[in-house]
Amino acid sequence: MLTATNTEPTIVSVVTQQIRAFIVENFLLGKDSGFNNAESLLESGIIDSTGIMHVVAFLEESFGIAIDDDDLIADNLDSVERIAGFVERKRTLKDAA
Repeated sequence: MLTATNTEPTIVSVVTQQIRAFIVENFLLGKDSGFNNAESLLESGIIDSTGIMHVVAFLEESFGIAIDDDDLIADNLDSVERIAGFVERKRTLKDAA
């Protein structure tokens, strides 16, 4: 028996795709190396500390969120997955305000 499945991307997956595309375009010269979305961007050498600031500017502009100095921690910005989760939390807080 076949069942219908929802094939629409979730908001988190769309955010993840946008973040990954930005990183590939700006830090890997458009060549996706196939890195895992859970992989540490800093430890793998994909992004350095200066690059994180470029990511922060992209997130603020693209997703309409404000990122405070206290937010600049590895738990929020160390991988594509963590960044996407962070963006969703910030957007939820912004919408609730």
